[in-house]
Amino acid sequence: MTQLRLLLAALLLALVPVAAAATPAPFAIAGESITPGSREDFRIPVPDGSDGATFIPVTVIHGARPGKVLAVVAGMHGFEFAPILAAEQLAERIDPAGLSGTLVIVRVANIPGFEGRSPNVNPVDRKNLNRVFPGNPHGSQTERIADLIAREVVARSDFLMDVHSGDGAEFLDAFVGVYGGPLATDFPLAFRVAQGFGFPNIVRYSMETQGQIDSGRSLNRQGVAAGKPTILVEIGQNGSRDQGHVAAIVAGVENALAILAMTGGEPAAMPAPPRLFSGTTSVNARSAGLYHPADPSPRPLAKGELVGIIRDYAGKEVERLHSPVDGFALYGITGPPVEPGDAVVTIAIPSAGF
Repeated sequence: MTQLRLLLAALLLALVPVAAAATPAPFAIAGESITPGSREDFRIPVPDGSDGATFIPVTVIHGARPGKVLAVVAGMHGFEFAPILAAEQLAERIDPAGLSGTLVIVRVANIPGFEGRSPNVNPVDRKNLNRVFPGNPHGSQTERIADLIAREVVARSDFLMDVHSGDGAEFLDAFVGVYGGPLATDFPLAFRVAQGFGFPNIVRYSMETQGQIDSGRSLNRQGVAAGKPTILVEIGQNGSRDQGHVAAIVAGVENALAILAMTGGEPAAMPAPPRLFSGTTSVNARSAGLYHPADPSPRPLAKGELVGIIRDYAGKEVERLHSPVDGFALYGITGPPVEPGDAVVTIAIPSAGF
């Protein structure tokens, strides 16, 4: 009998760590503590500076079981509505009781740009949030937003999704960018998640040098710098809020949750993307004026093919732009406003495989 009691006691003691491990700790972010199996909606305050305070609206769904942390960031640019609407839907669809790990949703990263209906920049300081990472806690408003996203969202994640769409004067064919190369982390996992969106185009961005990561650092490159598997999701154009695009983002994120073993069941089967690309190159304007694209739509481009014409404010032609390579016009501006340095079209370079 004594031996039986000792055996039962040993079994109970052995089970205690297992039971404890099955319940995750509260998830801490930006001074908030989210209990397992719950959802919290809150604002990360962006402290006041010489150009004013703002905030970042966040939803955290903390699962009842341990698992990965997936960060989904929408609204880096204020006129990209499909990701913002998808974030709104995702927050309502994911049940924390059925989740392993944590889903962090940044609903609108750039509130000043969103409320100001500004396509590319924060109207407060005229900076592009997607070019100032890792930010600066003592910098301008945009830099302070980037600093908080880098420290409170990216740094706490295990996988990062940077979700965009074509803004008010931009054509775009749906694609997922995947970060690979020697400076990126877990390209095979990121590629699997990218395939789960079922988009027609996947671009592999090879991170070969620190300069690629640091020059005008975007959110996705901040993910690479922080050692997180990262993808860039792009769907929709011309500032649309098409419900089909919204649904495609939601479905892709839900598939990612299954691929990352954060939800039960198998990921939905998706067709192989018809087009694979190894990086991109841009055609940049040298002149200001009115831009007239030859064809403002995604399409194959031949080397030397006319991309568009720029006329000055008197109607005189000042520049003709041609494709420097054979490739695919993945996204670009529809005009007419153009400034020196603007990328009028971004051309994806075809690849036989990764």
